[in-house]
Order: sequence, then structure tokens, then C-alpha cells
Amino acid sequence: MPRSRRSKKFRRARLLLLVLVVLLVAGTGAGGWYAVNTVRASFPQVSGTIQVPGLSAAVDVKRDAQGIPQIYANTPEDLFKAQGYVQAQDRFWEMDVRRHITAGRLSEMFGSSQVSTDALIRTMGWRDVAQQEYDTQLSPDTKRYLQAYSDGVNDWLGKHPGGAGASLEYALLGTANSSYKPEPWTPVDSVAWLKAMAWNLSGNVQDEIDRALLSQNFSQDQIAQLYPDYPYDRNPVIVQGGSLGSDGSYKPPAPAATTTSAPGSQANSAVTQGLTDVSDRIAALPQLLGPQGSGIGSNSWVVSGSHTTTGKPLLANDPHLGPGLPNVWYQMGLHCRTVSAACPYDATGFTFAGMPGVVIGHNQSISWGFTNMGADVADLYLEKITGPNTYLVDNKDQQFTTRQETIKVAGGPSQVITVRTTNNGPLISDQSTQQQNVGTYAPVGNAAPDRGTTGYGVALKWTALTPGKTMDAVFEFDKATDWNSFRAAAQDFAVPAQNLIYADTQGHIGYQAPGQIPVRGKGDGTYPAPGWDSGYNWTGYIPFKSLPYELDPQSGYIVTANQPVTDPTYKPLITKDWEYGTRAKEITDQLQSRLANGGKISPDDMQSIQLDNTSVMAKTLVPMLLKEQVSDPYVRQAQDLLKDWNYNQDADSAAAAYYNGVWRQLLILAFGQKFPASMRPQGDCLLVEQKADANQPAGSLGGETKIVTQCGTAKPDQAQPDGGDRWMEVVRQQLGNPNSPWWDYIDSNHLQQHGLDNLLKEAMKDARQDLTAHLGKDINTWSWGRLHQLTLKEQTLGTDESSIASGLVHRLLDRGPFQMSGGSAAVDATGWNAAAGYDVDWIPSMRMVVDLSDFDASHWINVGGESGHAFSDNYDDQTDLWRQGKLLTWAYSASAVDQATKNRLTLTP
Repeated sequence: MPRSRRSKKFRRARLLLLVLVVLLVAGTGAGGWYAVNTVRASFPQVSGTIQVPGLSAAVDVKRDAQGIPQIYANTPEDLFKAQGYVQAQDRFWEMDVRRHITAGRLSEMFGSSQVSTDALIRTMGWRDVAQQEYDTQLSPDTKRYLQAYSDGVNDWLGKHPGGAGASLEYALLGTANSSYKPEPWTPVDSVAWLKAMAWNLSGNVQDEIDRALLSQNFSQDQIAQLYPDYPYDRNPVIVQGGSLGSDGSYKPPAPAATTTSAPGSQANSAVTQGLTDVSDRIAALPQLLGPQGSGIGSNSWVVSGSHTTTGKPLLANDPHLGPGLPNVWYQMGLHCRTVSAACPYDATGFTFAGMPGVVIGHNQSISWGFTNMGADVADLYLEKITGPNTYLVDNKDQQFTTRQETIKVAGGPSQVITVRTTNNGPLISDQSTQQQNVGTYAPVGNAAPDRGTTGYGVALKWTALTPGKTMDAVFEFDKATDWNSFRAAAQDFAVPAQNLIYADTQGHIGYQAPGQIPVRGKGDGTYPAPGWDSGYNWTGYIPFKSLPYELDPQSGYIVTANQPVTDPTYKPLITKDWEYGTRAKEITDQLQSRLANGGKISPDDMQSIQLDNTSVMAKTLVPMLLKEQVSDPYVRQAQDLLKDWNYNQDADSAAAAYYNGVWRQLLILAFGQKFPASMRPQGDCLLVEQKADANQPAGSLGGETKIVTQCGTAKPDQAQPDGGDRWMEVVRQQLGNPNSPWWDYIDSNHLQQHGLDNLLKEAMKDARQDLTAHLGKDINTWSWGRLHQLTLKEQTLGTDESSIASGLVHRLLDRGPFQMSGGSAAVDATGWNAAAGYDVDWIPSMRMVVDLSDFDASHWINVGGESGHAFSDNYDDQTDLWRQGKLLTWAYSASAVDQATKNRLTLTP
């Protein structure tokens, strides 16, 4: 046996022994006592006194039963230093892994399995850009607060040198990498996390790739059918009726009268391979925030006091992100004992471990929430490479800007990569499996094949690779006191571009679109652009004064759920890849129904709307399914489940299980069979129609065909169609044409079939078989929750074969599976990928309802818990409440916090 394999087996055996001794024998005599104390040694001290040198005065840390800290200090520096200390107590392992992700240094912790991930992030240069932001962009106050936060983290780290006693994960890491010691925290470590946040919310990069890959099989018209226009006539926009003035300033619609308060044809094989490699590389990045790019959802809405039972605004928010433990959010309060110009902070809400301040929440005067705008802030450029050091622009060779990056690898030799950067950004295809030359033909426009080039590359242009002031904006939001100061903060919020909703104690509600959004010369960002034509370069950004906003709308409410910001009359291009408004319309309808006939919205109504799990698409599709005459009695038995269904996707609903099974099979038959193998999951083998004429797209009509078995090659999270909001709009539009070519499919007997009616029958039959395999033959035992399950996985140790943690460790650290209500494009958005199965892959990552009439009457909930320590009482104590749709009381005032306090810790100079 090779030594490396022996060493790996030895490390795994030692790890298994450690887990067995430390964890599994807990509670059994002296061994149990030792095990429990070993695990608990990493738990933070939450009461008594700890000396933290450098504080100007004592700082109080008051934790409630859920371990949520409320920090009280005399100065901002003391406040943020204490925040750093406390977050390190609860989450330092997570913070340490995150900074290695954003710096492209995971290999230093986990070895050679992470080199490709590090190479891509180093190529983009997240950490370098964060350093530039800190050096050149951020205000002196922000730098001072970032340094204070770092000092607090490092004081804690000094008390746990080398990670000793810091968390169980460091003991596990030591079995594979005994030499690893965590470095001191730096301000740039905090700033760099904004790049990870921006990456996962950065728009339509994957859509650009997918459109190009789809051109292997489909015409441009067919691709357009798969990316239909937004249904402006049916679903709402955020701001209706604004316009740009002659000076370029946005003119919002009139407020309420009174207030209580790319070109392309078909991709050749070289382009296909190059873009597939880039897609694979993107999918391999750590998904701490969930699936990257478009489709990332969130809900937020705010209602003015004239429409509420409290007489003041109510604000709700629930961002949708990927599930995991510990959850990405961390709840806390940051309070100056005396709020003044010298110490202006009295904020509470949700933030990220490793970053000072509060990201979403409220202070003493205002509340704010975020949803992803979905602005197209990243473009792929296809570059003609003319030599090792040159590429083509406007028929002239240009020199790459190059640099070398050394990737240190635990347990192995360092690896050196060369990063080449064009005028459009870094060449991310350089680190692909095809290395530097992946094509020889011009892939876009009507350009003829250009055999003069020696290769083809893919460059990334992305707003987050330009230094900005987003970290300034976080502190500015936290101390804003009114609409004007809130908008001033929004002006510094560069990336990621978000929908910002607002409410204040004076009764005002508002919306602001912030962010750096590019202005393109040519092209619209839907396809990779030709980098050799400078006409496609970005020419600047939409000025902040031109970005839409609204204060006190006449409707009395504002809803943002990733739908278009404005109607099509707004001319600066934000994106062409909006979400399709299903959730936005459902929330709007719910609000309007409650406000009808003079009704009022209560805090309980806000919470109830967050839990709405209606399948809007089912309202259209189910009546069509029920009209089909089904001969098979077993299929008819399942079909009958839909007769009295109320379209609610409750966990105990058999009808919801069968409907979603039919929806999945419909997508596979109508679209999945026709997709290129590069866009279907590995091992997903389908009967497909293959064109005898290789020059014709397989999805086109006419010509001879044959039926073959074709297996997918993509990773599951890249697979299409996923069944989300866009696919509901695709199907809705095609349902109007019963003879659409999309309804052609290959049945289980290898026969070509045609027409919508036949496909619906086949989908019902296939769903009956699929659910029987999953849930059993007896439909009386079926339920949506048995199919639609969520497992919260500890992701930082890795989940693949190269991870340091065994399956046993993950079973001990993970939680679940939980049977879930909700579904894709429902307000209660427990998303699932119909191409991969029924498991939940993104969730409402937190929920909050803020009551501006009495902040102590507000409510919030996290997924998991505050602690990153797997056996702490606060590791997952909020999970079951969250799953049931319940919220915790959110104490804010000093008296309410004192009443809720379970443990009090004093940090002294």
C-alpha cells in the first residue's frame, strides 16, 4: 500500500478513535465524565469577569436563554472590541475557515483537495481587493472600529493559543494537520467576508454560462422561451411610476398625501468545454451562503402605520440562503450606554461572525431590511488569446497583466499559479482543467472562425473586484436616525446591490436601490461578451442619484421579493434576469386582502404571511391535471389526491407530495430530456432524441432522429431545470400551446410522444412510480415532508471524500433531517432542485418582524443557534421553533434585556 494511503487511513482511524472516546462514551462513568469535560472545555465563559486589556472601561455582555449577547459599552471602540471578543467565543472556528476561504488559503488548513478552490479565489483576488478597500476607501472611523474588533478577537485568541480549547473542530483538524495554528485576526479579514457575500448575490453569471451551453442544442428563439420576459401585466414591480429627470436624477412617484409617519449564435465545442469548466469551478466553491447567482431569493415588506393595528410601521424580512451549521447569521445587540455624537450606536439585529456592526435590524430610530436586487453586476468576456502573454483587443495584441500566487498546501508541496488579467478582469478559465487554451474559434456574434488565435479564455468583470465603501455603509446604517441619513448610508453600499426597505419611529416607510451597477457599451449581459471588441466594455456605473427610491407610497406598503425594481420605462439596465414575481404577487395579494374594507395589518399577520406556503403554479396546473382521463387505477388514485387540495404545501400533505412529484416529472419530460448532458446531473441517464444530422440542434424540429440513452455530466447543483420561479413562468407560457414542441418526449417504452395531454398523463404516471419508490405504495402514508427534508450540515470540515471529517463526525455535528413545509417560489421558500430530487437546498435563513411602535414587541428567529460549538445548548436550540414558524421575543430596551438576561459577563480593562 502506498504510504500516502496508509497515512490517510491512519489519520482517519485516529480521528474515529478521538470521536469515539470524546463523544460517544459521554455519560458512561469516568469515561463519560472525561468526555463531557473535554467537549465542554471549548465552551465560552458567559458569566463572571474576564480581563481584556485595552478597554477604556468595563463592558457588560448580557446573554439570554438562547445565548444571544447584548453588549453595553461607553465608547464605540470598546463596543466593537467586545463584539470581536464575544463572536470569537462563539464562532472562531467558523471565522477562521471563512477568512481562509476569502483569502484563497483553504489548502493551508485542509490540504491538496482545496487547491483548485484556492486557485480560483486567488485568481479573482478577493483578499487583495479587500486590502485595497481598507487602505484607500474606508473612513478613519471605520478603520478604527475594524481594528478594535480585531483586537477583541485577538485577545480571545491569545487566551486560546493555537486554537487550544477553542472548539472541537481544532482537535479534529489536528488529526490531519497537526502543525496548523490560527493567525491573529486582521481588519482585512473582516472586510474580505463582504466579497463572499457579494459573490453569492452577484447576479447572472451562471445564466450567462447556461445560455451559451444551451446553444449546443437549441436555437436562439428556443433559448428565449426558456428565459421569458417578466410578466409585468400580471406580477408587480417594487416602485411603479418613477422616472429620470433631465439631470439624470430619479424622480419617485408622488408620495401619499398624508402620512402617519450578448449576442451569440451556436456555441462550438471549444466554447462549450471552456464555459463548462468555468461552471464546474464556480460550483465547486464553498457554498456558505447557498447557490451562487440568480435565483437567490428573499422576502421583505413594510407597511405604514395608517394600515397597521399598532399605528406605526411594521417591517418583515427573511433572506433566503443555503442551509448549514452554524447558520450564516449571528444575532446580537450593540448598545452605547449613553447614545451621543461620541457614541452613536444602539443597534440590534443580525450580523456575520467575523464582521463588526449589525447588517440587518433596527436601532433606536429606524429599522431596515435587505433582499437581493439581482442586478447584473458581473459579466463574462470571451478572450482571443494570441500567445502566452497577449490577447486581442480591436485587432491589436495587448499584454496580460500577470502575477504569481503561491498556494501553501498542508501535508504537501506548495503550488504556484500564474494569474493573467485582461482589461476586462482576471482570466478565470486559466485554472480550469483545460488549462489556458480551451478553444480556437470566435464563439459569439457572426464572426467567422478565427484560426489565427492560439486559444480562447474566459475573463470575469465584476463590481466587487473594484474597491468600495460597503463596510462604511454598515456602520452608517447602524447609527442612521432618519430617511436622509439612511439614504446617505445607502450611497456607500457598493456591493452586493440589494433592495433596501426602511421604516422609522416617525411613521415613514421607504425603499432605496443602492449599489454599483454597470453601464455597458454594447450588449445586455445575457451572454458572454466578445472581449476582443472594446465596444462591449463597461463605460461606468449608474449614478446613485439615478437609482430608484420611494418614500411613503400612496399604497401604504412596499414589497420586495426579487421582482423588478421598476417598470420597463426605466431605461438604465439593471438586469434582464429578474425573478418572476411569484412571491412578490402572493405577498402583495395577502396584504391587499387584509387591507380590504378598511382592514388593518397586525404583527401576527406579518408573521403569518412569512409562513404562506401556497403553490401558485399549482392553481394553474392542477385543474389541467384533473381533466386528464387516466386509465391506470393506481395513477388515478394518486390523481384523486388533487381534487380537494387547497394548494398549501404543508409537511403533512399527501396532495402536495404528489403535485410536486408531477411537477418534477413534467420538467424532466418536457425539458430535461432535451438538455445537453453537460447541464444534467452526473449519473442522471435519460432516453433522449438525438439528431441524425449533427449540424442541427437536437431541440429543433424536422430531420431524422433516433432514441439513445444519455447520461449527465454536471454537478447536481448545476442541473437544469430546477423548477423554480423561472421554470414556472416557462411552463405557464407554454401551456397556452398544447402542441408546443416542448411537449414532445420519449416515454418509458422508448417511443416518441407528442402533445400536452400525453405529457401530463405520462408525468402523473411517472410521479406515481417515483413516489411509490420513495414513500411506499400506500398513498395514505404519503406526505410532502417525508419527501421534502432539510438536513443542516456542518460544512466547514468538508463533506466530500477529501474532507478531514468522517461520516460519523458529520452525523454527530449535523442536525436533521427535518420534514419541511413550503417549496420553491413559495413565500415560505424552502427551495428544492427538481432536477436533483426533493431535498431542501435553500431556506429562509432567518425571520424578523419589527414593530416600530414598540421595539420590545418585535420578534426574530435564527436557523440553528448562536453557538458554533456543536454540543452547546445554543448550537441548534432555535431550529425547531424556526421549523414550526415560531418567533422569539426580541428584547431591545435596557429593562427588557435585563429581564431576559440569563448570563452576565463583564469584560474589564
